[in-house]
Amino acid sequence: MITIIKAKEKHIPILIPLLDKYRIFYGQNSDQEGAKIFLEARIKNKDSIIFIAFYDSTPVGFTQLYSSFSTVSLKPIFILNDLYVYNEFRKKGIGEVLLNSAKDYCILSDYKGLALETAINNPAQKLYERLGWKKTTSSLYYFWEAH
Repeated sequence: MITIIKAKEKHIPILIPLLDKYRIFYGQNSDQEGAKIFLEARIKNKDSIIFIAFYDSTPVGFTQLYSSFSTVSLKPIFILNDLYVYNEFRKKGIGEVLLNSAKDYCILSDYKGLALETAINNPAQKLYERLGWKKTTSSLYYFWEAH
């Protein structure tokens, strides 16, 4: 059974290994202390909304949303910045439940929608498209890096 909860400060110890594995998945070195500091700041400062997925009673995944704004539509939006499920728990519908929880929260919050960016070769694209996400082909994404 899959259960989703909105993370609070008391859930940081549960989130640390998930965030660490997520970062490792994206080629970063393990840094559980850094993950702890990062999560504490996000939750204490209310910078993001984090949903944790449990399979039975085991924490197995998370998604993190950040608020932003659409000037054109004059509405707030969420950026779905992170989505991760432990490898051994993939293909069990957990990612789908996390994405749908984010969509439900977006509607409940009266936001315009959710935006996400993913790697060109990320197999989760099929899931996004099946759940109604539209691939943007009319614009380019640029990034300037300070360091």
